[in-house]
Amino acid sequence: MVRAVKSMGAIAVAALLASQAQAADAKHGAEVFARCAICHANTKGAPAKIGPDLFGVVGRKAGTMPDFSYSAAMKGSGITWTPDKLAAYVQHPQQVVPGNRMAFAGISSKNDAADLVAYLGTLK
Repeated sequence: MVRAVKSMGAIAVAALLASQAQAADAKHGAEVFARCAICHANTKGAPAKIGPDLFGVVGRKAGTMPDFSYSAAMKGSGITWTPDKLAAYVQHPQQVVPGNRMAFAGISSKNDAADLVAYLGTLK
C-alpha cells in the first residue's frame, strides 16, 4: 500500500513537471512574432498593415477589428480567438477559416504556435 502511494505520488510529480516543461514561452513567442510583424502590428491603436493589429486579439471576436477590411470568410466565421483557436489558426489558417485572405501557410511547430499565442496573450 505504501509503495503504491509513493508510486502514485512520483507519477503525479512527473506529470506536473512534464506539463510545466511544455508550458508556452511568451518570450520565445515574441521572437516568433517577428514572422507576423511583416503584416501585423502588435501595439494598441496601431494602424492596420496588410493584416489587422493583433493587440488584444486573444478573446476578440474574429473579423471585428475596426478600420480593417476582413474577408467575408473571416467576418462570417463566428470565431472568438481563444488560445486554442488561435494556435490552430496560426498552424493551419486555411483549414480553420477556409477562404480567408491571409497568405500564410502556417507555423509548422506546435511549440512555436503555442509560444506565439502565449505572447499574443500578453498584449493587453
